[in-house]
Amino acid sequence: MAGVPLRPPTADNGLPAVFKKRYLLKLLVKREISARYQASFLGLLWSYIGPACQFFVYWFVMGEILSLHDQVENFGIHIFCGLILVHFFTETFGAGTRSIVGNKAIVMKLPMPREMFPVASMLVSLFHVIPQLVILVIACLAYGWVPDAVGMAAFGLSMFIAMLLGTGCALLFSAANVYFRDFGKLVSIMQMFIRFSVPMIYPYSLVDDRFGEGAKYYLFNPLADCVLLVQRGFWVGTTKDPATTAETDLPPDLFMWGFIMVGVGFVVLVIGQLVFSKLDNRIPERL
Repeated sequence: MAGVPLRPPTADNGLPAVFKKRYLLKLLVKREISARYQASFLGLLWSYIGPACQFFVYWFVMGEILSLHDQVENFGIHIFCGLILVHFFTETFGAGTRSIVGNKAIVMKLPMPREMFPVASMLVSLFHVIPQLVILVIACLAYGWVPDAVGMAAFGLSMFIAMLLGTGCALLFSAANVYFRDFGKLVSIMQMFIRFSVPMIYPYSLVDDRFGEGAKYYLFNPLADCVLLVQRGFWVGTTKDPATTAETDLPPDLFMWGFIMVGVGFVVLVIGQLVFSKLDNRIPERL
């Protein structure tokens, strides 16, 4: 039309545009979930069977056979709290990094915000948190756990931080992975170290005892704070004396650290969006 200024195809891109086109986002999420369970007899039941078997392995093999229950009360619950958070972040980060290259055909054919693919990967990962959470709640109830408002707030805060961090990292690396596939391999290597960088296999009290005042630097790791928040929501309530456990096995300013990490998460998200926008114009050419 006459008088309408020309605009580049990417003018309406960005995270706000993703949520304006929620219908497309919903289709992408459904497509990824359906593809994962395609030609499977049990289908979505596998999303419950897997976490249940994983919990049993950690509870029985590591807790009972290796006697780690003697070192960490209810070790199976302790480690599974961390696994839920770590798995959500690593799956969001890894799948999000591969999302642009993996959806090459759609990216080349359809005019849509390309940020939609990392965001869809995050939502698919969030969907798979549900069966893991169901298994965790059942196990906690068996230990006499009673949900409390502070604990549920801690869990919600931890997931929110992980969503921000995972999406921000996925945006940053998904665009970079289009230019150099090495970034996908780099993410795989980073994922190997994440499980040992959080108080999951070992308790935070061990870090505190070993490093003393230096333990506060350990809390600079946002994922460590996230895991501790999940443990506050579930594991602490399964112990014999929750008040003492919270005092001895969690940092005193856990929620303060959590809110600081929300800010860090937003910074990572903004950086990821800025880098993605910078590289976005040449993505079809590089694909």
